[in-house]
Amino acid sequence: MIRQLAVPPFDRLEPFLPKPSAIDSATRSEVAEILADVATHGDAGVRHWTSKFDQLDLSPAEWEVPRSEWVAALERIEHELREALELAVARVRAYHRRQRDVGFSLLEEDGTILGMRVTPLERVGLYVPGGKAAYPSTVIMNAVPATIAGVEEIIVVTPPAGVTDAVLAACVLAGVTRLYRIGGAQAVAALAFGTATIPRVDKIVGPGNRWVAEAKRQVAGPVGIDMIAGPTELMVIADSTADPLWVAADMIAQAEHDEDATAWLVTTDLHLADQIAGAIEKHLTRNPRVAIARASLERNGLIVWVPSLADAVTVANLRAPEHPEIVTQDA
Repeated sequence: MIRQLAVPPFDRLEPFLPKPSAIDSATRSEVAEILADVATHGDAGVRHWTSKFDQLDLSPAEWEVPRSEWVAALERIEHELREALELAVARVRAYHRRQRDVGFSLLEEDGTILGMRVTPLERVGLYVPGGKAAYPSTVIMNAVPATIAGVEEIIVVTPPAGVTDAVLAACVLAGVTRLYRIGGAQAVAALAFGTATIPRVDKIVGPGNRWVAEAKRQVAGPVGIDMIAGPTELMVIADSTADPLWVAADMIAQAEHDEDATAWLVTTDLHLADQIAGAIEKHLTRNPRVAIARASLERNGLIVWVPSLADAVTVANLRAPEHPEIVTQDA
């Protein structure tokens, strides 16, 4: 199912390395049309495109999910899931609290004061994907840093299918202030331009499909964005101490995002390389998103055997993955 490769020579990796992609003119023009429509017609434009792409005609009055529904979802989810979400929030908060920067000031000998003040944005929009799956993790990883920075209003938009109990519960725990069930480029447009129902934000963050990514690219400037995010990528660097079931689980956790996701294992241990395929199959038998995960691993997955960890570092530098994970005795 998943291909295997031995390096060096490192030029054997060439067919598997990402290539510069051509400009997708069709997506660019489609998104431009959606943005222009929402900028001109506001709520009516958002409703039109939501009905077209999500096959669900919701009036603007139905977009916002009342906070009472979030709280009910938090009480409704399984205790184990709630504990996991609470732990994730606590860990993300502890990490990002160390990043908080208030600036500095310098008093020169002549009395001149130089410095920098770092102040929070007033309102941010968080896009949470929800077309193929729901991502409470996206809520936590984006909303919690915003609360630590002191952002007053955090608005989540997600496709109607993405409004799950887990996402709603994450919104409560992570400090989200408002939530709307709209997605796609039309949701990005609503956040960027503002409508009668959706307030305009200062910055838009969060991942999405190619239409969402292109919409963020086109509105960047009048509104801030975090980055243009592509399909998710993981590379696990592992030695003989790694547990194959754990490594396989982490690879699947990325592969199940999307058929275009990438999950690689780079290992110095031939035994681990031989075990991974079986470990992946064992996990997939219980995975509800098996079709997507399997397609991703067959299309983009790779197991790379290297004679040393120094060679593993070379592979990592050549691939430059979004998420490198080191599972070795001496990380």
